[in-house]
Amino acid sequence: MEIRELDQLTDDELLEIYGFPSGPWVRMNFISSIDGAATVDGLSGGLGDEHDQRLLRLQRLPAHCVMVGSGTLKAEGYGAMRMSAADQEWRVRHGLAAHPTLVVVSNRLSVDPEDAMFVEAPVRPVVVTSEAAPAGKRERLADVAEVVVAGERSVSPVRVVEELKARGLTHVHGEGGPRVFGEFVGAGVVNDLCVTVAPWIVAGEAPRTAHSEAEHPTRMTLTSVLRQGSEIFLRYVLK
Repeated sequence: MEIRELDQLTDDELLEIYGFPSGPWVRMNFISSIDGAATVDGLSGGLGDEHDQRLLRLQRLPAHCVMVGSGTLKAEGYGAMRMSAADQEWRVRHGLAAHPTLVVVSNRLSVDPEDAMFVEAPVRPVVVTSEAAPAGKRERLADVAEVVVAGERSVSPVRVVEELKARGLTHVHGEGGPRVFGEFVGAGVVNDLCVTVAPWIVAGEAPRTAHSEAEHPTRMTLTSVLRQGSEIFLRYVLK
């Protein structure tokens, strides 16, 4: 397989690589150190750079929604899911809403309805939770988001995909965290993994990109390899 240089590819060429196929599709995006750490000092942002951010933007661009676990949203300081004017124009030109919908996965609704991700959102976010979440929290969040119950004691990844599909959100771009990724892999609903291998060794006790109570060996096929200096960008597809 040819290894292509990232800085020699245009945005349009990269969108050819990272575009969604027709029909429902769940993509996960992560960054990892050489030794498998998903974070530095608790944040994935400590591993990334402008090249990783360029690809993240382009992977979000054709997505119907951006799905993130509540822990990652808080730790990484997510704001409103708002696209630039140029990206809004691109999306509308390609038959998409101007902004992707933010989808928050939270078993216990550990998010603040007054957070910017909700009150400044250009599109009403979707919060997916379980029946175990406190009713009072569900009611408060319902003022700023669509609250969807998709599981009894915990969120069911299969039901999440079904609920999003029912809302026309079939192209899902997931950004973690490790527990959400692990649960979705375990449920067999991840179609695509885009992972940046950052040229760092971290050691310590940082989490891996996927975490779950049980192992779920899932073989994937490498479809693309890009490089920028010592940084590698890989795309794997479930086949």
